[in-house]
Amino acid sequence: MAERVAGGDRFAGVYASHRGDAAQLHGLLVGGDTVSCLRTELTPDAAGALVYPSLTPDVPAAFWYERALHDLSGVLPTGHPRLDPLLLPRTPGQASPRPGHPDRSVLDQHIHSSATEQHGPVDVAGGGVFTLPLGPVRSGVFESIEFLVETPGEDIPHLNIRPHYKHRGIAKAFETLSMADGILVAERVEGIASVAHALAFAHAAEQLSGVDPPRRARLIRVIHAELERIANHLDVVTRLCDAAGIAVPTARFGWHKECVMRLVSALCGNRFGRSVICVGGVAAEPRWTPHAVSDQLAVIVRRIRGDRDALMVDASFLDRLRGTGHLDPTLAASHGALGPVGRGSGCDDDARRRGYDGYLELPGVEGGSGGRAGPAGGSVDRNRHCRRADPAGVRPADRAGRRPDRRDRPGGRRLRIGLGRGAAGRGAVRPAGSRRRDRSVFRPFCLTAQHAALPRCVQRRRLHRLPVY
Repeated sequence: MAERVAGGDRFAGVYASHRGDAAQLHGLLVGGDTVSCLRTELTPDAAGALVYPSLTPDVPAAFWYERALHDLSGVLPTGHPRLDPLLLPRTPGQASPRPGHPDRSVLDQHIHSSATEQHGPVDVAGGGVFTLPLGPVRSGVFESIEFLVETPGEDIPHLNIRPHYKHRGIAKAFETLSMADGILVAERVEGIASVAHALAFAHAAEQLSGVDPPRRARLIRVIHAELERIANHLDVVTRLCDAAGIAVPTARFGWHKECVMRLVSALCGNRFGRSVICVGGVAAEPRWTPHAVSDQLAVIVRRIRGDRDALMVDASFLDRLRGTGHLDPTLAASHGALGPVGRGSGCDDDARRRGYDGYLELPGVEGGSGGRAGPAGGSVDRNRHCRRADPAGVRPADRAGRRPDRRDRPGGRRLRIGLGRGAAGRGAVRPAGSRRRDRSVFRPFCLTAQHAALPRCVQRRRLHRLPVY
């Protein structure tokens, strides 16, 4: 595996499955257009332990994976530079849950994390050095993760991250579930990536069962995957604007993300695209035609490009980001950096290049960084290709002979969505237009058609005067 990584492949994880007292290690490697898995058998040594030479000294990206492997499966990577608990702060002698192991009786004896657990490790010693615990619940920390900052006051020589408060036993929860229930769990692995995790689960099940989804279902999957990707990239831009301390772009790009998520809700009834993907295809057709989706996305992209062009010449934004948090491309590649962090550090990796679902028959989109299109523009172009490739996506003729309004829905109803109210839990948003007995309307937060047609200066100043439907 170290030779493959040195040759240019990206390390993507190491996991264990158990068979009796033995275990099988699975190491994932990602190449330019392939994903491969290397396997090896582990048998207990004289002391009954499952041991193998650690990958971390040669493959730095394996650092957290091997710590998680030790916590969950009890496998010991000898030579690991820091084998502290990562996911489960287990007490000495406590059994590991062993994902994939058929005996679940050990879980009944599992001691969950508590507020009285032992203090974190100390790595820096010297005069005036102290440990500052930040989290797991603290203002400014978006996730329930604990940061142990070791510092003499100004400099931070060491930072220890303990994310075990996020551990929910997801890998173990998949065991013995049906396909339909497995999709439900996969969609909740990470809320903002519900479609991506559901697709990963569906692809694995389809490969094992030899099922090939219909062509139309593959194209529908692409539409939902691209919309989720657009929303997540817009969220990154929103966080960057917030980090730079500029309020107007933060609000604007947050609004753009919200518009995309409302579009997803209009297509399937859920803001996160849940209950769409199923093993063998999709659970339901989109509620809008491909032309209506493409037209609405064109409106959103036009607004995004206007705000992007203004942001990229704003001195307050650029001066606070340029040169901040620089990550060397070699270091980023050695740790397998992905997403906006990896792309911004020169790691040009895109899962769509390896082809799955409708991506196999859609043309690539040129432009942007690394010869690819930017997140919004490329995704919209792919949705347009989905519209052209879909024989059923034909725009219906308008009764009066005019061009159909881009806010029209199938059935002739206009998209009249006002400043609604709703307080549902994350991912549990009521469908647009649902009513209670007191006749109050629950709708996703959206701007009215009148507001969308107003100039931006008027939109910002007179939003409170607009009618609410």
